[in-house]
Amino acid sequence: MIAEIISIGDELSSGERLDTNSQWLSQRLGELGVRTLYHTTVADELAANVEVFRLALDRADLVLATGGLGPTADDLTRDAVAQAIGVELILDPAALEHIRSLFARHNRPMPERNRLQAMFPAGSRPIDNPAGTAPGIWLEAPRPGRDACRLFALPGVPAEMREMFAATVAPAIARLLGERRMIRHRRIKCFGAGESQLEQMLPDLIRRGREPSVGITVHEATITLRITATGPTEEACLAAMRPTEETIRQALGVLVFGTEDDELEDVVVRLLTERHRTVSTVEWATRGRLARCLGRAAAGSGCHAGSVTIDSSSAAERLFSTPGGPSGSTPPAGSPEFALWLAEQCRRVFASDFALAIGPFPAIDPAAPDAPIAPSDQVAGLPSGGAPEFHFALATSETTLVRSSTMAHHPAIWEPRTAKQALNLLRLHLRP
Repeated sequence: MIAEIISIGDELSSGERLDTNSQWLSQRLGELGVRTLYHTTVADELAANVEVFRLALDRADLVLATGGLGPTADDLTRDAVAQAIGVELILDPAALEHIRSLFARHNRPMPERNRLQAMFPAGSRPIDNPAGTAPGIWLEAPRPGRDACRLFALPGVPAEMREMFAATVAPAIARLLGERRMIRHRRIKCFGAGESQLEQMLPDLIRRGREPSVGITVHEATITLRITATGPTEEACLAAMRPTEETIRQALGVLVFGTEDDELEDVVVRLLTERHRTVSTVEWATRGRLARCLGRAAAGSGCHAGSVTIDSSSAAERLFSTPGGPSGSTPPAGSPEFALWLAEQCRRVFASDFALAIGPFPAIDPAAPDAPIAPSDQVAGLPSGGAPEFHFALATSETTLVRSSTMAHHPAIWEPRTAKQALNLLRLHLRP
């Protein structure tokens, strides 16, 4: 069974409000074993609504719509559905009495306009709405030569929509499906390779039509592999996904860092906590992003010893020029040696087991921040003939490690990617 979800309202199509109803309904349909193939958002225009419903009723087996069931002039769902299937609107006396009773309960007369909410496309039936004046619509739209398409139209108010779905729509869909099926997902989190490179390491896993299916998405340099399986029970779905997950882990090795909602900082904090170790950080390029990530994940754990953000080499010199501090000249800002020096001094000042340091990015022309990075007399990091580089380092009680990376991505991703590279350096060091 293929589903389409239609969200109706100018506030959604204009971007003024986020459509959370579609997300919630897709998740609930997946739990019932129904695959949602389409999400459609349409403004409060009657002709556009009619066209959307006609298309959905033709291409989907199940259509769920939210919004447009109120009493005002821009509430067009009942009219659009009736026109889409070629029937008239008919008054439902029981629905009208329910609406009147809701107003009477608050000692208010029912406005005549609310009478519209008791009008339904011929052949449909109301869906009870205990919490509001907008009943839902339940109908079967005939399709010559095919099974009828089932349509459920619900209010856009999330609380009302969710209650009506649970009480009426979900049981009706379950009866339609007969044998119980469900769809389950498992997310595998990866870092350290590009999307195309990682896909090449997973032969045949991401092809369309595979069962279980594997999808790939990227957000701020973290790659998520989403395994999806269908089965009669959750246990059956998980069992079906297990061999695919094992294949992914074997193929990708240390690129896999976690599952589900894990972020790199969560994994690092767990490893530090297990070993009763602490970490401190000093950042230039990432402007405190590393500290914020660790601070969130480490809240209450005691493994985050402290963090500092700098914006110049002179600030670093003032910060670390304490008794027993460094002697001699500070390495050039932006050099690998500078990142090493930062990490060592940070670990000393905070008395932590580990310290992560991120040096500056190469200089950028402020008039053209998206343009290629230009050389700077103040900041090192531009190797002759190569791409601009920045450096980050890890200091431990035994050694100090420095890594270099190029500025090969869009500027919007520089900060999150760089912070994650530093976290990943510590993660790899802490791995058993």
